[in-house]
Amino acid sequence: MNLTQHYNQLYKTSKEAILSGNYILDSKIKDVSDSRFGITLLLRPSEKIKANIQLFLDKLKKLDSKQYYYPNGDIHVTIMSIISCYEGFSLDKINIEDYIKIIEKSLENLGSITIGFKGVTASNSAIMIQGFPSDETLNNLRDKLRENFKNSALEQSIDSRYSISTAHSTVMRFTEKLQNPEKLIEITEQFRDYNFGEFKVEKLELVFNDWYQREENTIHLKDFNL
Repeated sequence: MNLTQHYNQLYKTSKEAILSGNYILDSKIKDVSDSRFGITLLLRPSEKIKANIQLFLDKLKKLDSKQYYYPNGDIHVTIMSIISCYEGFSLDKINIEDYIKIIEKSLENLGSITIGFKGVTASNSAIMIQGFPSDETLNNLRDKLRENFKNSALEQSIDSRYSISTAHSTVMRFTEKLQNPEKLIEITEQFRDYNFGEFKVEKLELVFNDWYQREENTIHLKDFNL
Protein backbone atom coordinates (compact mmCIF):
# COMPACT_ATOMS: atom_id res chain seq x y z
CA MET A 1 0.00 0.00 0.00
CA ASN A 2 1.16 3.51 -0.81
CA LEU A 3 0.55 5.16 2.56
CA THR A 4 0.83 8.72 1.22
CA GLN A 5 -1.88 8.07 -1.37
CA HIS A 6 -4.02 6.27 1.21
CA TYR A 7 -3.80 9.09 3.75
CA ASN A 8 -4.41 11.74 1.06
CA GLN A 9 -7.51 10.02 -0.27
CA LEU A 10 -8.82 9.46 3.24
CA TYR A 11 -8.31 13.14 4.05
CA LYS A 12 -9.98 14.32 0.83
CA THR A 13 -13.07 12.18 1.39
CA SER A 14 -13.30 12.99 5.11
CA LYS A 15 -12.77 16.73 4.57
CA GLU A 16 -15.75 16.76 2.21
CA ALA A 17 -17.85 14.87 4.76
CA ILE A 18 -16.89 17.21 7.60
CA LEU A 19 -17.56 20.39 5.64
CA SER A 20 -20.92 19.10 4.37
CA GLY A 21 -22.05 18.08 7.86
CA ASN A 22 -21.92 14.36 7.05
CA TYR A 23 -19.53 13.50 9.86
CA ILE A 24 -20.32 10.92 12.53
CA LEU A 25 -20.45 11.50 16.28
CA ASP A 26 -19.17 8.86 18.69
CA SER A 27 -22.07 8.32 21.05
CA LYS A 28 -20.41 5.74 23.30
CA ILE A 29 -17.23 7.50 24.39
CA LYS A 30 -18.96 8.99 27.45
CA ASP A 31 -21.06 5.90 28.18
CA VAL A 32 -19.83 4.50 31.49
CA SER A 33 -21.72 1.26 30.83
CA ASP A 34 -19.77 0.56 27.63
CA SER A 35 -18.41 -2.95 28.15
CA ARG A 36 -16.52 -3.46 24.90
CA PHE A 37 -13.08 -4.87 25.63
CA GLY A 38 -10.38 -6.78 23.77
CA ILE A 39 -6.63 -7.35 23.61
CA THR A 40 -4.24 -5.39 21.42
CA LEU A 41 -0.57 -5.39 20.51
CA LEU A 42 0.52 -1.77 20.19
CA LEU A 43 3.39 0.67 20.29
CA ARG A 44 3.59 4.17 21.72
CA PRO A 45 5.37 7.17 20.16
CA SER A 46 8.24 8.86 21.98
CA GLU A 47 7.56 11.55 24.58
CA LYS A 48 8.90 14.20 22.20
CA ILE A 49 6.47 13.17 19.48
CA LYS A 50 3.57 13.10 21.93
CA ALA A 51 4.51 16.62 23.08
CA ASN A 52 4.40 17.80 19.46
CA ILE A 53 1.01 16.14 19.03
CA GLN A 54 -0.32 17.99 22.09
CA LEU A 55 0.75 21.33 20.55
CA PHE A 56 -1.48 20.47 17.59
CA LEU A 57 -4.32 19.35 19.86
CA ASP A 58 -4.07 22.56 21.90
CA LYS A 59 -5.04 24.51 18.78
CA LEU A 60 -8.04 22.26 18.23
CA LYS A 61 -9.08 22.48 21.89
CA LYS A 62 -9.11 26.28 21.73
CA LEU A 63 -11.42 26.02 18.74
CA ASP A 64 -13.74 23.36 20.13
CA SER A 65 -13.22 22.08 23.67
CA LYS A 66 -16.24 19.76 23.62
CA GLN A 67 -14.66 17.07 21.48
CA TYR A 68 -12.65 14.13 22.83
CA TYR A 69 -8.87 14.60 22.80
CA TYR A 70 -6.42 11.82 23.55
CA PRO A 71 -4.12 12.45 26.53
CA ASN A 72 -0.49 11.39 26.17
CA GLY A 73 -1.08 8.15 28.09
CA ASP A 74 -3.61 6.99 25.49
CA ILE A 75 -1.78 7.87 22.27
CA HIS A 76 -0.69 4.73 20.43
CA VAL A 77 -0.31 2.92 17.13
CA THR A 78 -2.15 -0.38 16.84
CA ILE A 79 0.08 -3.15 15.53
CA MET A 80 -2.65 -5.76 15.66
CA SER A 81 -6.05 -5.95 17.27
CA ILE A 82 -5.80 -9.59 18.33
CA ILE A 83 -9.25 -9.75 19.88
CA SER A 84 -11.33 -6.81 18.68
CA CYS A 85 -13.35 -5.19 21.44
CA TYR A 86 -16.76 -6.71 22.04
CA GLU A 87 -19.26 -6.57 24.85
CA GLY A 88 -18.61 -8.98 27.66
CA PHE A 89 -15.06 -10.02 26.83
CA SER A 90 -12.88 -10.52 29.91
CA LEU A 91 -9.41 -11.89 30.57
CA ASP A 92 -10.73 -14.97 32.32
CA LYS A 93 -11.96 -16.21 28.93
CA ILE A 94 -8.39 -16.80 27.68
CA ASN A 95 -4.97 -18.01 28.80
CA ILE A 96 -2.82 -14.97 28.17
CA GLU A 97 0.43 -16.98 28.24
CA ASP A 98 -0.65 -18.73 25.04
CA TYR A 99 -0.96 -15.36 23.32
CA ILE A 100 2.41 -14.19 24.62
CA LYS A 101 4.11 -17.30 23.18
CA ILE A 102 2.69 -16.66 19.70
CA ILE A 103 3.74 -13.01 19.79
CA GLU A 104 7.25 -13.97 20.90
CA LYS A 105 7.43 -16.48 18.04
CA SER A 106 6.32 -13.77 15.60
CA LEU A 107 9.04 -11.41 16.85
CA GLU A 108 11.90 -13.81 16.15
CA ASN A 109 14.52 -12.33 13.77
CA LEU A 110 12.31 -9.29 13.24
CA GLY A 111 14.73 -6.39 13.01
CA SER A 112 14.07 -2.82 14.15
CA ILE A 113 10.97 -0.71 13.55
CA THR A 114 11.30 3.02 12.89
CA ILE A 115 8.26 5.23 12.32
CA GLY A 116 8.06 8.85 11.23
CA PHE A 117 4.98 10.85 12.14
CA LYS A 118 4.35 13.48 9.51
CA GLY A 119 1.13 15.30 8.80
CA VAL A 120 -2.48 14.75 9.81
CA THR A 121 -5.39 13.06 8.13
CA ALA A 122 -9.01 12.47 9.11
CA SER A 123 -11.91 10.10 9.00
CA ASN A 124 -15.57 11.10 9.11
CA SER A 125 -15.42 10.80 12.90
CA ALA A 126 -11.84 11.55 13.98
CA ILE A 127 -8.54 13.31 13.39
CA MET A 128 -5.38 11.20 13.09
CA ILE A 129 -1.62 11.64 12.93
CA GLN A 130 -0.06 10.02 9.86
CA GLY A 131 2.58 7.40 10.60
CA PHE A 132 5.11 6.16 8.05
CA PRO A 133 7.24 3.07 8.81
CA SER A 134 10.73 3.37 7.35
CA ASP A 135 10.64 -0.12 5.80
CA GLU A 136 8.58 -3.32 5.62
CA THR A 137 9.44 -4.57 9.13
CA LEU A 138 6.07 -3.59 10.63
CA ASN A 139 4.16 -5.18 7.77
CA ASN A 140 6.29 -8.32 8.07
CA LEU A 141 5.45 -8.54 11.77
CA ARG A 142 1.74 -8.17 11.04
CA ASP A 143 1.91 -10.94 8.46
CA LYS A 144 3.68 -13.24 10.94
CA LEU A 145 1.07 -12.48 13.60
CA ARG A 146 -1.76 -13.21 11.15
CA GLU A 147 -0.21 -16.51 10.12
CA ASN A 148 0.70 -17.69 13.61
CA PHE A 149 -2.61 -16.79 15.24
CA LYS A 150 -4.71 -18.21 12.41
CA ASN A 151 -2.74 -21.46 12.67
CA SER A 152 -3.59 -21.67 16.36
CA ALA A 153 -6.80 -22.64 18.10
CA LEU A 154 -6.86 -19.45 20.17
CA GLU A 155 -9.72 -17.01 20.14
CA GLN A 156 -8.79 -14.15 17.83
CA SER A 157 -10.50 -11.75 15.45
CA ILE A 158 -7.55 -10.47 13.43
CA ASP A 159 -8.69 -8.54 10.33
CA SER A 160 -12.35 -9.11 11.20
CA ARG A 161 -13.14 -5.39 11.05
CA TYR A 162 -10.53 -4.45 8.47
CA SER A 163 -7.03 -5.52 7.50
CA ILE A 164 -4.70 -3.11 9.26
CA SER A 165 -1.92 -1.72 7.10
CA THR A 166 -1.28 1.84 8.32
CA ALA A 167 0.64 3.29 11.26
CA HIS A 168 -1.65 6.16 12.16
CA SER A 169 -2.55 7.37 15.63
CA THR A 170 -6.05 8.65 16.39
CA VAL A 171 -5.84 11.76 18.57
CA MET A 172 -9.31 13.39 18.43
CA ARG A 173 -12.82 12.01 18.15
CA PHE A 174 -16.02 13.88 17.34
CA THR A 175 -18.45 13.56 20.24
CA GLU A 176 -20.53 16.74 19.86
CA LYS A 177 -21.71 18.82 16.92
CA LEU A 178 -18.62 20.55 15.54
CA GLN A 179 -18.51 24.21 16.56
CA ASN A 180 -16.74 25.38 13.40
CA PRO A 181 -16.04 22.70 10.77
CA GLU A 182 -14.41 25.20 8.41
CA LYS A 183 -11.94 26.35 11.07
CA LEU A 184 -11.26 22.73 12.05
CA ILE A 185 -10.26 21.97 8.48
CA GLU A 186 -8.21 25.17 8.33
CA ILE A 187 -6.16 24.06 11.35
CA THR A 188 -5.70 20.52 10.03
CA GLU A 189 -4.55 21.98 6.69
CA GLN A 190 -1.84 23.88 8.57
CA PHE A 191 -0.55 20.55 9.94
CA ARG A 192 -1.05 18.40 6.81
CA ASP A 193 2.71 18.16 6.30
CA TYR A 194 3.94 18.97 9.81
CA ASN A 195 6.84 16.81 10.99
CA PHE A 196 5.93 15.51 14.47
CA GLY A 197 9.15 13.48 14.62
CA GLU A 198 10.63 10.05 14.01
CA PHE A 199 11.53 7.35 16.53
CA LYS A 200 12.88 3.85 16.77
CA VAL A 201 10.48 1.53 18.55
CA GLU A 202 12.10 0.03 21.64
CA LYS A 203 9.19 -2.04 22.93
CA LEU A 204 5.75 -3.33 22.06
CA GLU A 205 2.93 -3.67 24.57
CA LEU A 206 0.23 -6.30 24.87
CA VAL A 207 -2.77 -4.81 26.65
CA PHE A 208 -6.33 -5.57 27.67
CA ASN A 209 -8.19 -2.47 26.57
CA ASP A 210 -11.47 -0.70 26.00
CA TRP A 211 -12.58 0.57 22.58
CA TYR A 212 -10.71 3.87 23.02
CA GLN A 213 -7.51 2.61 24.64
CA ARG A 214 -8.12 4.79 27.71
CA GLU A 215 -5.31 4.39 30.19
CA GLU A 216 -7.64 4.07 33.19
CA ASN A 217 -9.36 1.05 31.61
CA THR A 218 -6.20 -0.63 30.32
CA ILE A 219 -4.54 -3.65 31.93
CA HIS A 220 -0.91 -4.05 30.93
CA LEU A 221 -0.20 -7.69 30.09
CA LYS A 222 3.33 -7.88 28.66
CA ASP A 223 6.18 -5.79 27.27
CA PHE A 224 8.20 -7.12 24.34
CA ASN A 225 11.56 -5.38 24.09
CA LEU A 226 12.92 -5.05 20.57
